[in-house]
Amino acid sequence: MPDPDRTPDRTIDHEERPPRALLCAVQLPEVGDDEFADSVAELGRLARTLGIEVVGQVTQRRPRFDPAAYFGPGKVGEIKPRVDSGECDTLLVDHEISPSQARNLEKETGAEVMDRTAVILDIFHRHARSRAARAQVEIVRLQYMAPRLREVGRARGGDRQRGGIGGKGAGESHLELDRRKIRDRIAELHEEIARIEEEQKTQRSRRQEQSRVALVGYTNAGKSTLMRALTGSEVYVADKLFATLDTTVRALQPEGVPRILVSDTVGFIKQLPHGLVASFKSTLDEALEASLLLHLVDASDPGAERQLAVTEAVLREIGAGEVPRWIVFNKMDRVSDRAALVAEVGARHPGARFLSARSDEDVALLRQALQAHFAGQFVEAELRVPYDRQALRGAIFAECQVLGERYEEAAVIFSVRGDPAAIARLRALLEG
Repeated sequence: MPDPDRTPDRTIDHEERPPRALLCAVQLPEVGDDEFADSVAELGRLARTLGIEVVGQVTQRRPRFDPAAYFGPGKVGEIKPRVDSGECDTLLVDHEISPSQARNLEKETGAEVMDRTAVILDIFHRHARSRAARAQVEIVRLQYMAPRLREVGRARGGDRQRGGIGGKGAGESHLELDRRKIRDRIAELHEEIARIEEEQKTQRSRRQEQSRVALVGYTNAGKSTLMRALTGSEVYVADKLFATLDTTVRALQPEGVPRILVSDTVGFIKQLPHGLVASFKSTLDEALEASLLLHLVDASDPGAERQLAVTEAVLREIGAGEVPRWIVFNKMDRVSDRAALVAEVGARHPGARFLSARSDEDVALLRQALQAHFAGQFVEAELRVPYDRQALRGAIFAECQVLGERYEEAAVIFSVRGDPAAIARLRALLEG
């Protein structure tokens, strides 16, 4: 069976020289020039994230993809000499193509072929750190691999019959056995993810009554940098696409009362494989269950509006379309004319915020705005704590602002200010 930890037949050996690749893209009639150029440039950034050296690009306008080899015969003929000369050894295709298209393109040019989905899956595989993320990525990689097994079999000389350990008996083909192993492995991974999700559900339930902010946005919009600035956490920060995949939850610093929890989420991207969206549901649940979303957009990116639209589409897909959100244009330190951009973008997105996550002043203003937002939802109430229930004093001070105390014959009466749900939960504990 092909190694489930690698996209089949797409080997990148970083111990030797990095692969040299051509970016390959077909522009369809409905795709504008700017959108097309942005997509190809993004594929180049994805390649560099994998350590691939981009040496050029090959593009073609066509009414539809060639069903045999993605490009038309003439364009394929232009690529082959560049491969033969040693200029490149890999073709990166800016769409998900069929297994037969990939095999035919490889056969005609002599180069390895990775489509956009394979590139993204490879990045996810390398950057997954937690048990949950690794299992989720492996499922999608196996699902991507399964329909390509027939082409792998043809490339290695046919689908011979075999028996052996793990097979159903003599005569089971390589293809049948490999597919069965993939199905069994996917079933195991689903069971593992179910166990992990139960653990995560318990952790989220403990945070349910707290004020929660989730950072969402296109990959490389600066979510991890802002997370670090708001919370002081040592989350990994790198100028790479999908540098982090695992959710981090930290308290806004300096801590106030009640605490505000901040979580980041996996980044979104154009043509993000649907299976990855589904697989990272537990991660994206942080957005679904948040009280407020901070939708980060890279203000310095020419394709910022398209990236914003992609993120909004994914949020609607996971059911978070109605969660309150602030649009935050980040990386303003990279913008040459800040005033002009604020005026232009602010007209399209009234109420949008503009900052640099690397500016202490900008982050301080955002922190104050978050504290004011949640404080505006607080209510005042009284909690009656019998003297034999004084162990709950800690929870009251942790989750509410205590405005005063007065002592009665059988209890202490706390005047508090806090989130209505937190106060209701504390009252239920006291009455239970």
